[in-house]
Amino acid sequence: MKTDSIFYRLFREFPEIFFELIGNPSQTAEAYQFSSIEIKQTAFRIDGVFLPTQGEINPIYFVEVQFQPDTEIYSRLLSEIFLYLRQNQPQNSWQGVVIFPTRSLDISDINNYSELFTSQRVTRIYLDELGETASLPVGIATIKLIVEDEDTAILTARELIDRSQQEINTESKQRQLLELIETILVYKFPTMSREEIEGMFGLSELKQTRVYQEAKQEGLKEGKQEGRLEAKLEAVSRLLALGLTIEQISQVLDLEIEQVEQAAQLRGD
Repeated sequence: MKTDSIFYRLFREFPEIFFELIGNPSQTAEAYQFSSIEIKQTAFRIDGVFLPTQGEINPIYFVEVQFQPDTEIYSRLLSEIFLYLRQNQPQNSWQGVVIFPTRSLDISDINNYSELFTSQRVTRIYLDELGETASLPVGIATIKLIVEDEDTAILTARELIDRSQQEINTESKQRQLLELIETILVYKFPTMSREEIEGMFGLSELKQTRVYQEAKQEGLKEGKQEGRLEAKLEAVSRLLALGLTIEQISQVLDLEIEQVEQAAQLRGD
C-alpha cells in the first residue's frame, strides 16, 4: 500500500485529523500549513511538516510515517529535523511525531535519544492501539482503516461512509473523505474491481466520489462538445457499472428513460 501518499493527502486535506491524533483540539489546524519538505543539499526528505502560520507561539510538527521495519528511523529523522533547524533557524519550538501501523515495527534503538522521548519532544503513535473504531472521531477512524484486517475492513468502511454524512457538515469535506476511503480500499484490496468497491457506496454518497463525477462529467462534456446523442449514451454503461438505476441515469444525463433503456440493452447484448 502506498501509505506515504495516502497520509500526505489525508493531512493535506484534513489537517485537523493530525491534531486530534496527538490529542490537540481540531481547531489547532487553523494555525498551520502542511507540506513535505526536502532538506537542501542532502537526500533527506521529511514526510510531512506542519508549519505555524501565525507567529512564533505554536510549535513546528515533523511527521514521519513508518510502515516498514527500519533500525535507523530515529537517527535519520532526528538528523533531518536538526538539519532543517540549522538551515532555517526558526524561532518556534518543535515536536516530532512518528506513526507506526503496529508497535512490532518500532524496532529502532532510542538509547541515544531517550531524553527526547521522555520529554515527549518526540512521540510515537501505533494505529492498531487507537481503540475501537466506532468510538474514534471519524477522521482518526479513517486512518485506522489502513491497518484494519481484511475481514473487518469492508464493514468498517461501510460504517465510515455512513458516519461521514452524519458527522461532517460540509459537502466538500464529505466528498474528500469519501474519496479518501475509496483510495484506501483500492490500495488495500488490489484484486477488487472499481465497480465492486463503488458498490459499497449508496447513491447519495456515490455521487460524491471521483469515479462517479468523472463518468458524469465525461458524458456531459462529450455531449456538449460534439453535439451528438451518442456521446451521452456512451456514458450510460459507465454509470450502470456504478450501480445507478435507469431513472437516475436519465436525470444525470438529461436523457429520456427510453433512450437509457435502449443503451442499456445494447450494453447487455
